Amino acid sequence: MNIKQTILMTTAAAAGLLGATGIASADQVTIKSGDTLASIAQANNTTVDHLASLNNITNVDMIFAGETLETEGQATAVAAPVQQAAAPVAQATPVQQAPVQEAAAPAAPAASAQQAPVQQAAAPAASGSAYAEFLANGGSAALWNSVVRPESGGNPNAVSANGYRGLGQTKEGWGTGSVAQQTQGMVNYANSRYGSVSNAVSFRQANGWW
Repeated sequence: MNIKQTILMTTAAAAGLLGATGIASADQVTIKSGDTLASIAQANNTTVDHLASLNNITNVDMIFAGETLETEGQATAVAAPVQQAAAPVAQATPVQQAPVQEAAAPAAPAASAQQAPVQQAAAPAASGSAYAEFLANGGSAALWNSVVRPESGGNPNAVSANGYRGLGQTKEGWGTGSVAQQTQGMVNYANSRYGSVSNAVSFRQANGWW
């Protein structure tokens, strides 16, 4: 085998290696008010368990409007062919070592570059400003800690798999709108159904629902 033939074989192997390192991009969908994980799974021809695993969702009954879900992620599935393609290139190194080493170098970072976006999708919004607005509009710390936090996590846009919405997780009209509107609706509901906010808090603590 002469030098010209060796260069042609090495170039072809390097081109095949670079073609094998492509990473499939994932499809995404933005959660709308009223969506559930089950309805999103059905619309995208997948399962609730697959979406939960793909997006690091620990509670499949709670998703948040405005967030983005990955519906099909295969970033790690195509990494294996990169290692297999590198072997024939290494065998050609006794003839021309320098060009082969330079061609194989880009293969390693190609697989790891796709990891960061998946980790960022599951971070929830901070509830500090919602809590301050909740208190300013008639809510109490006890109502927040005993009802709002376990029901919605403090997210006014939370939607459960059963269609319950808002800070207090209800299907009534006060489950949507601004934090101020939802707070006033919760206080009115607590007073009308349980006689007082403190009675509503006690009922939620004793029964796990309200």
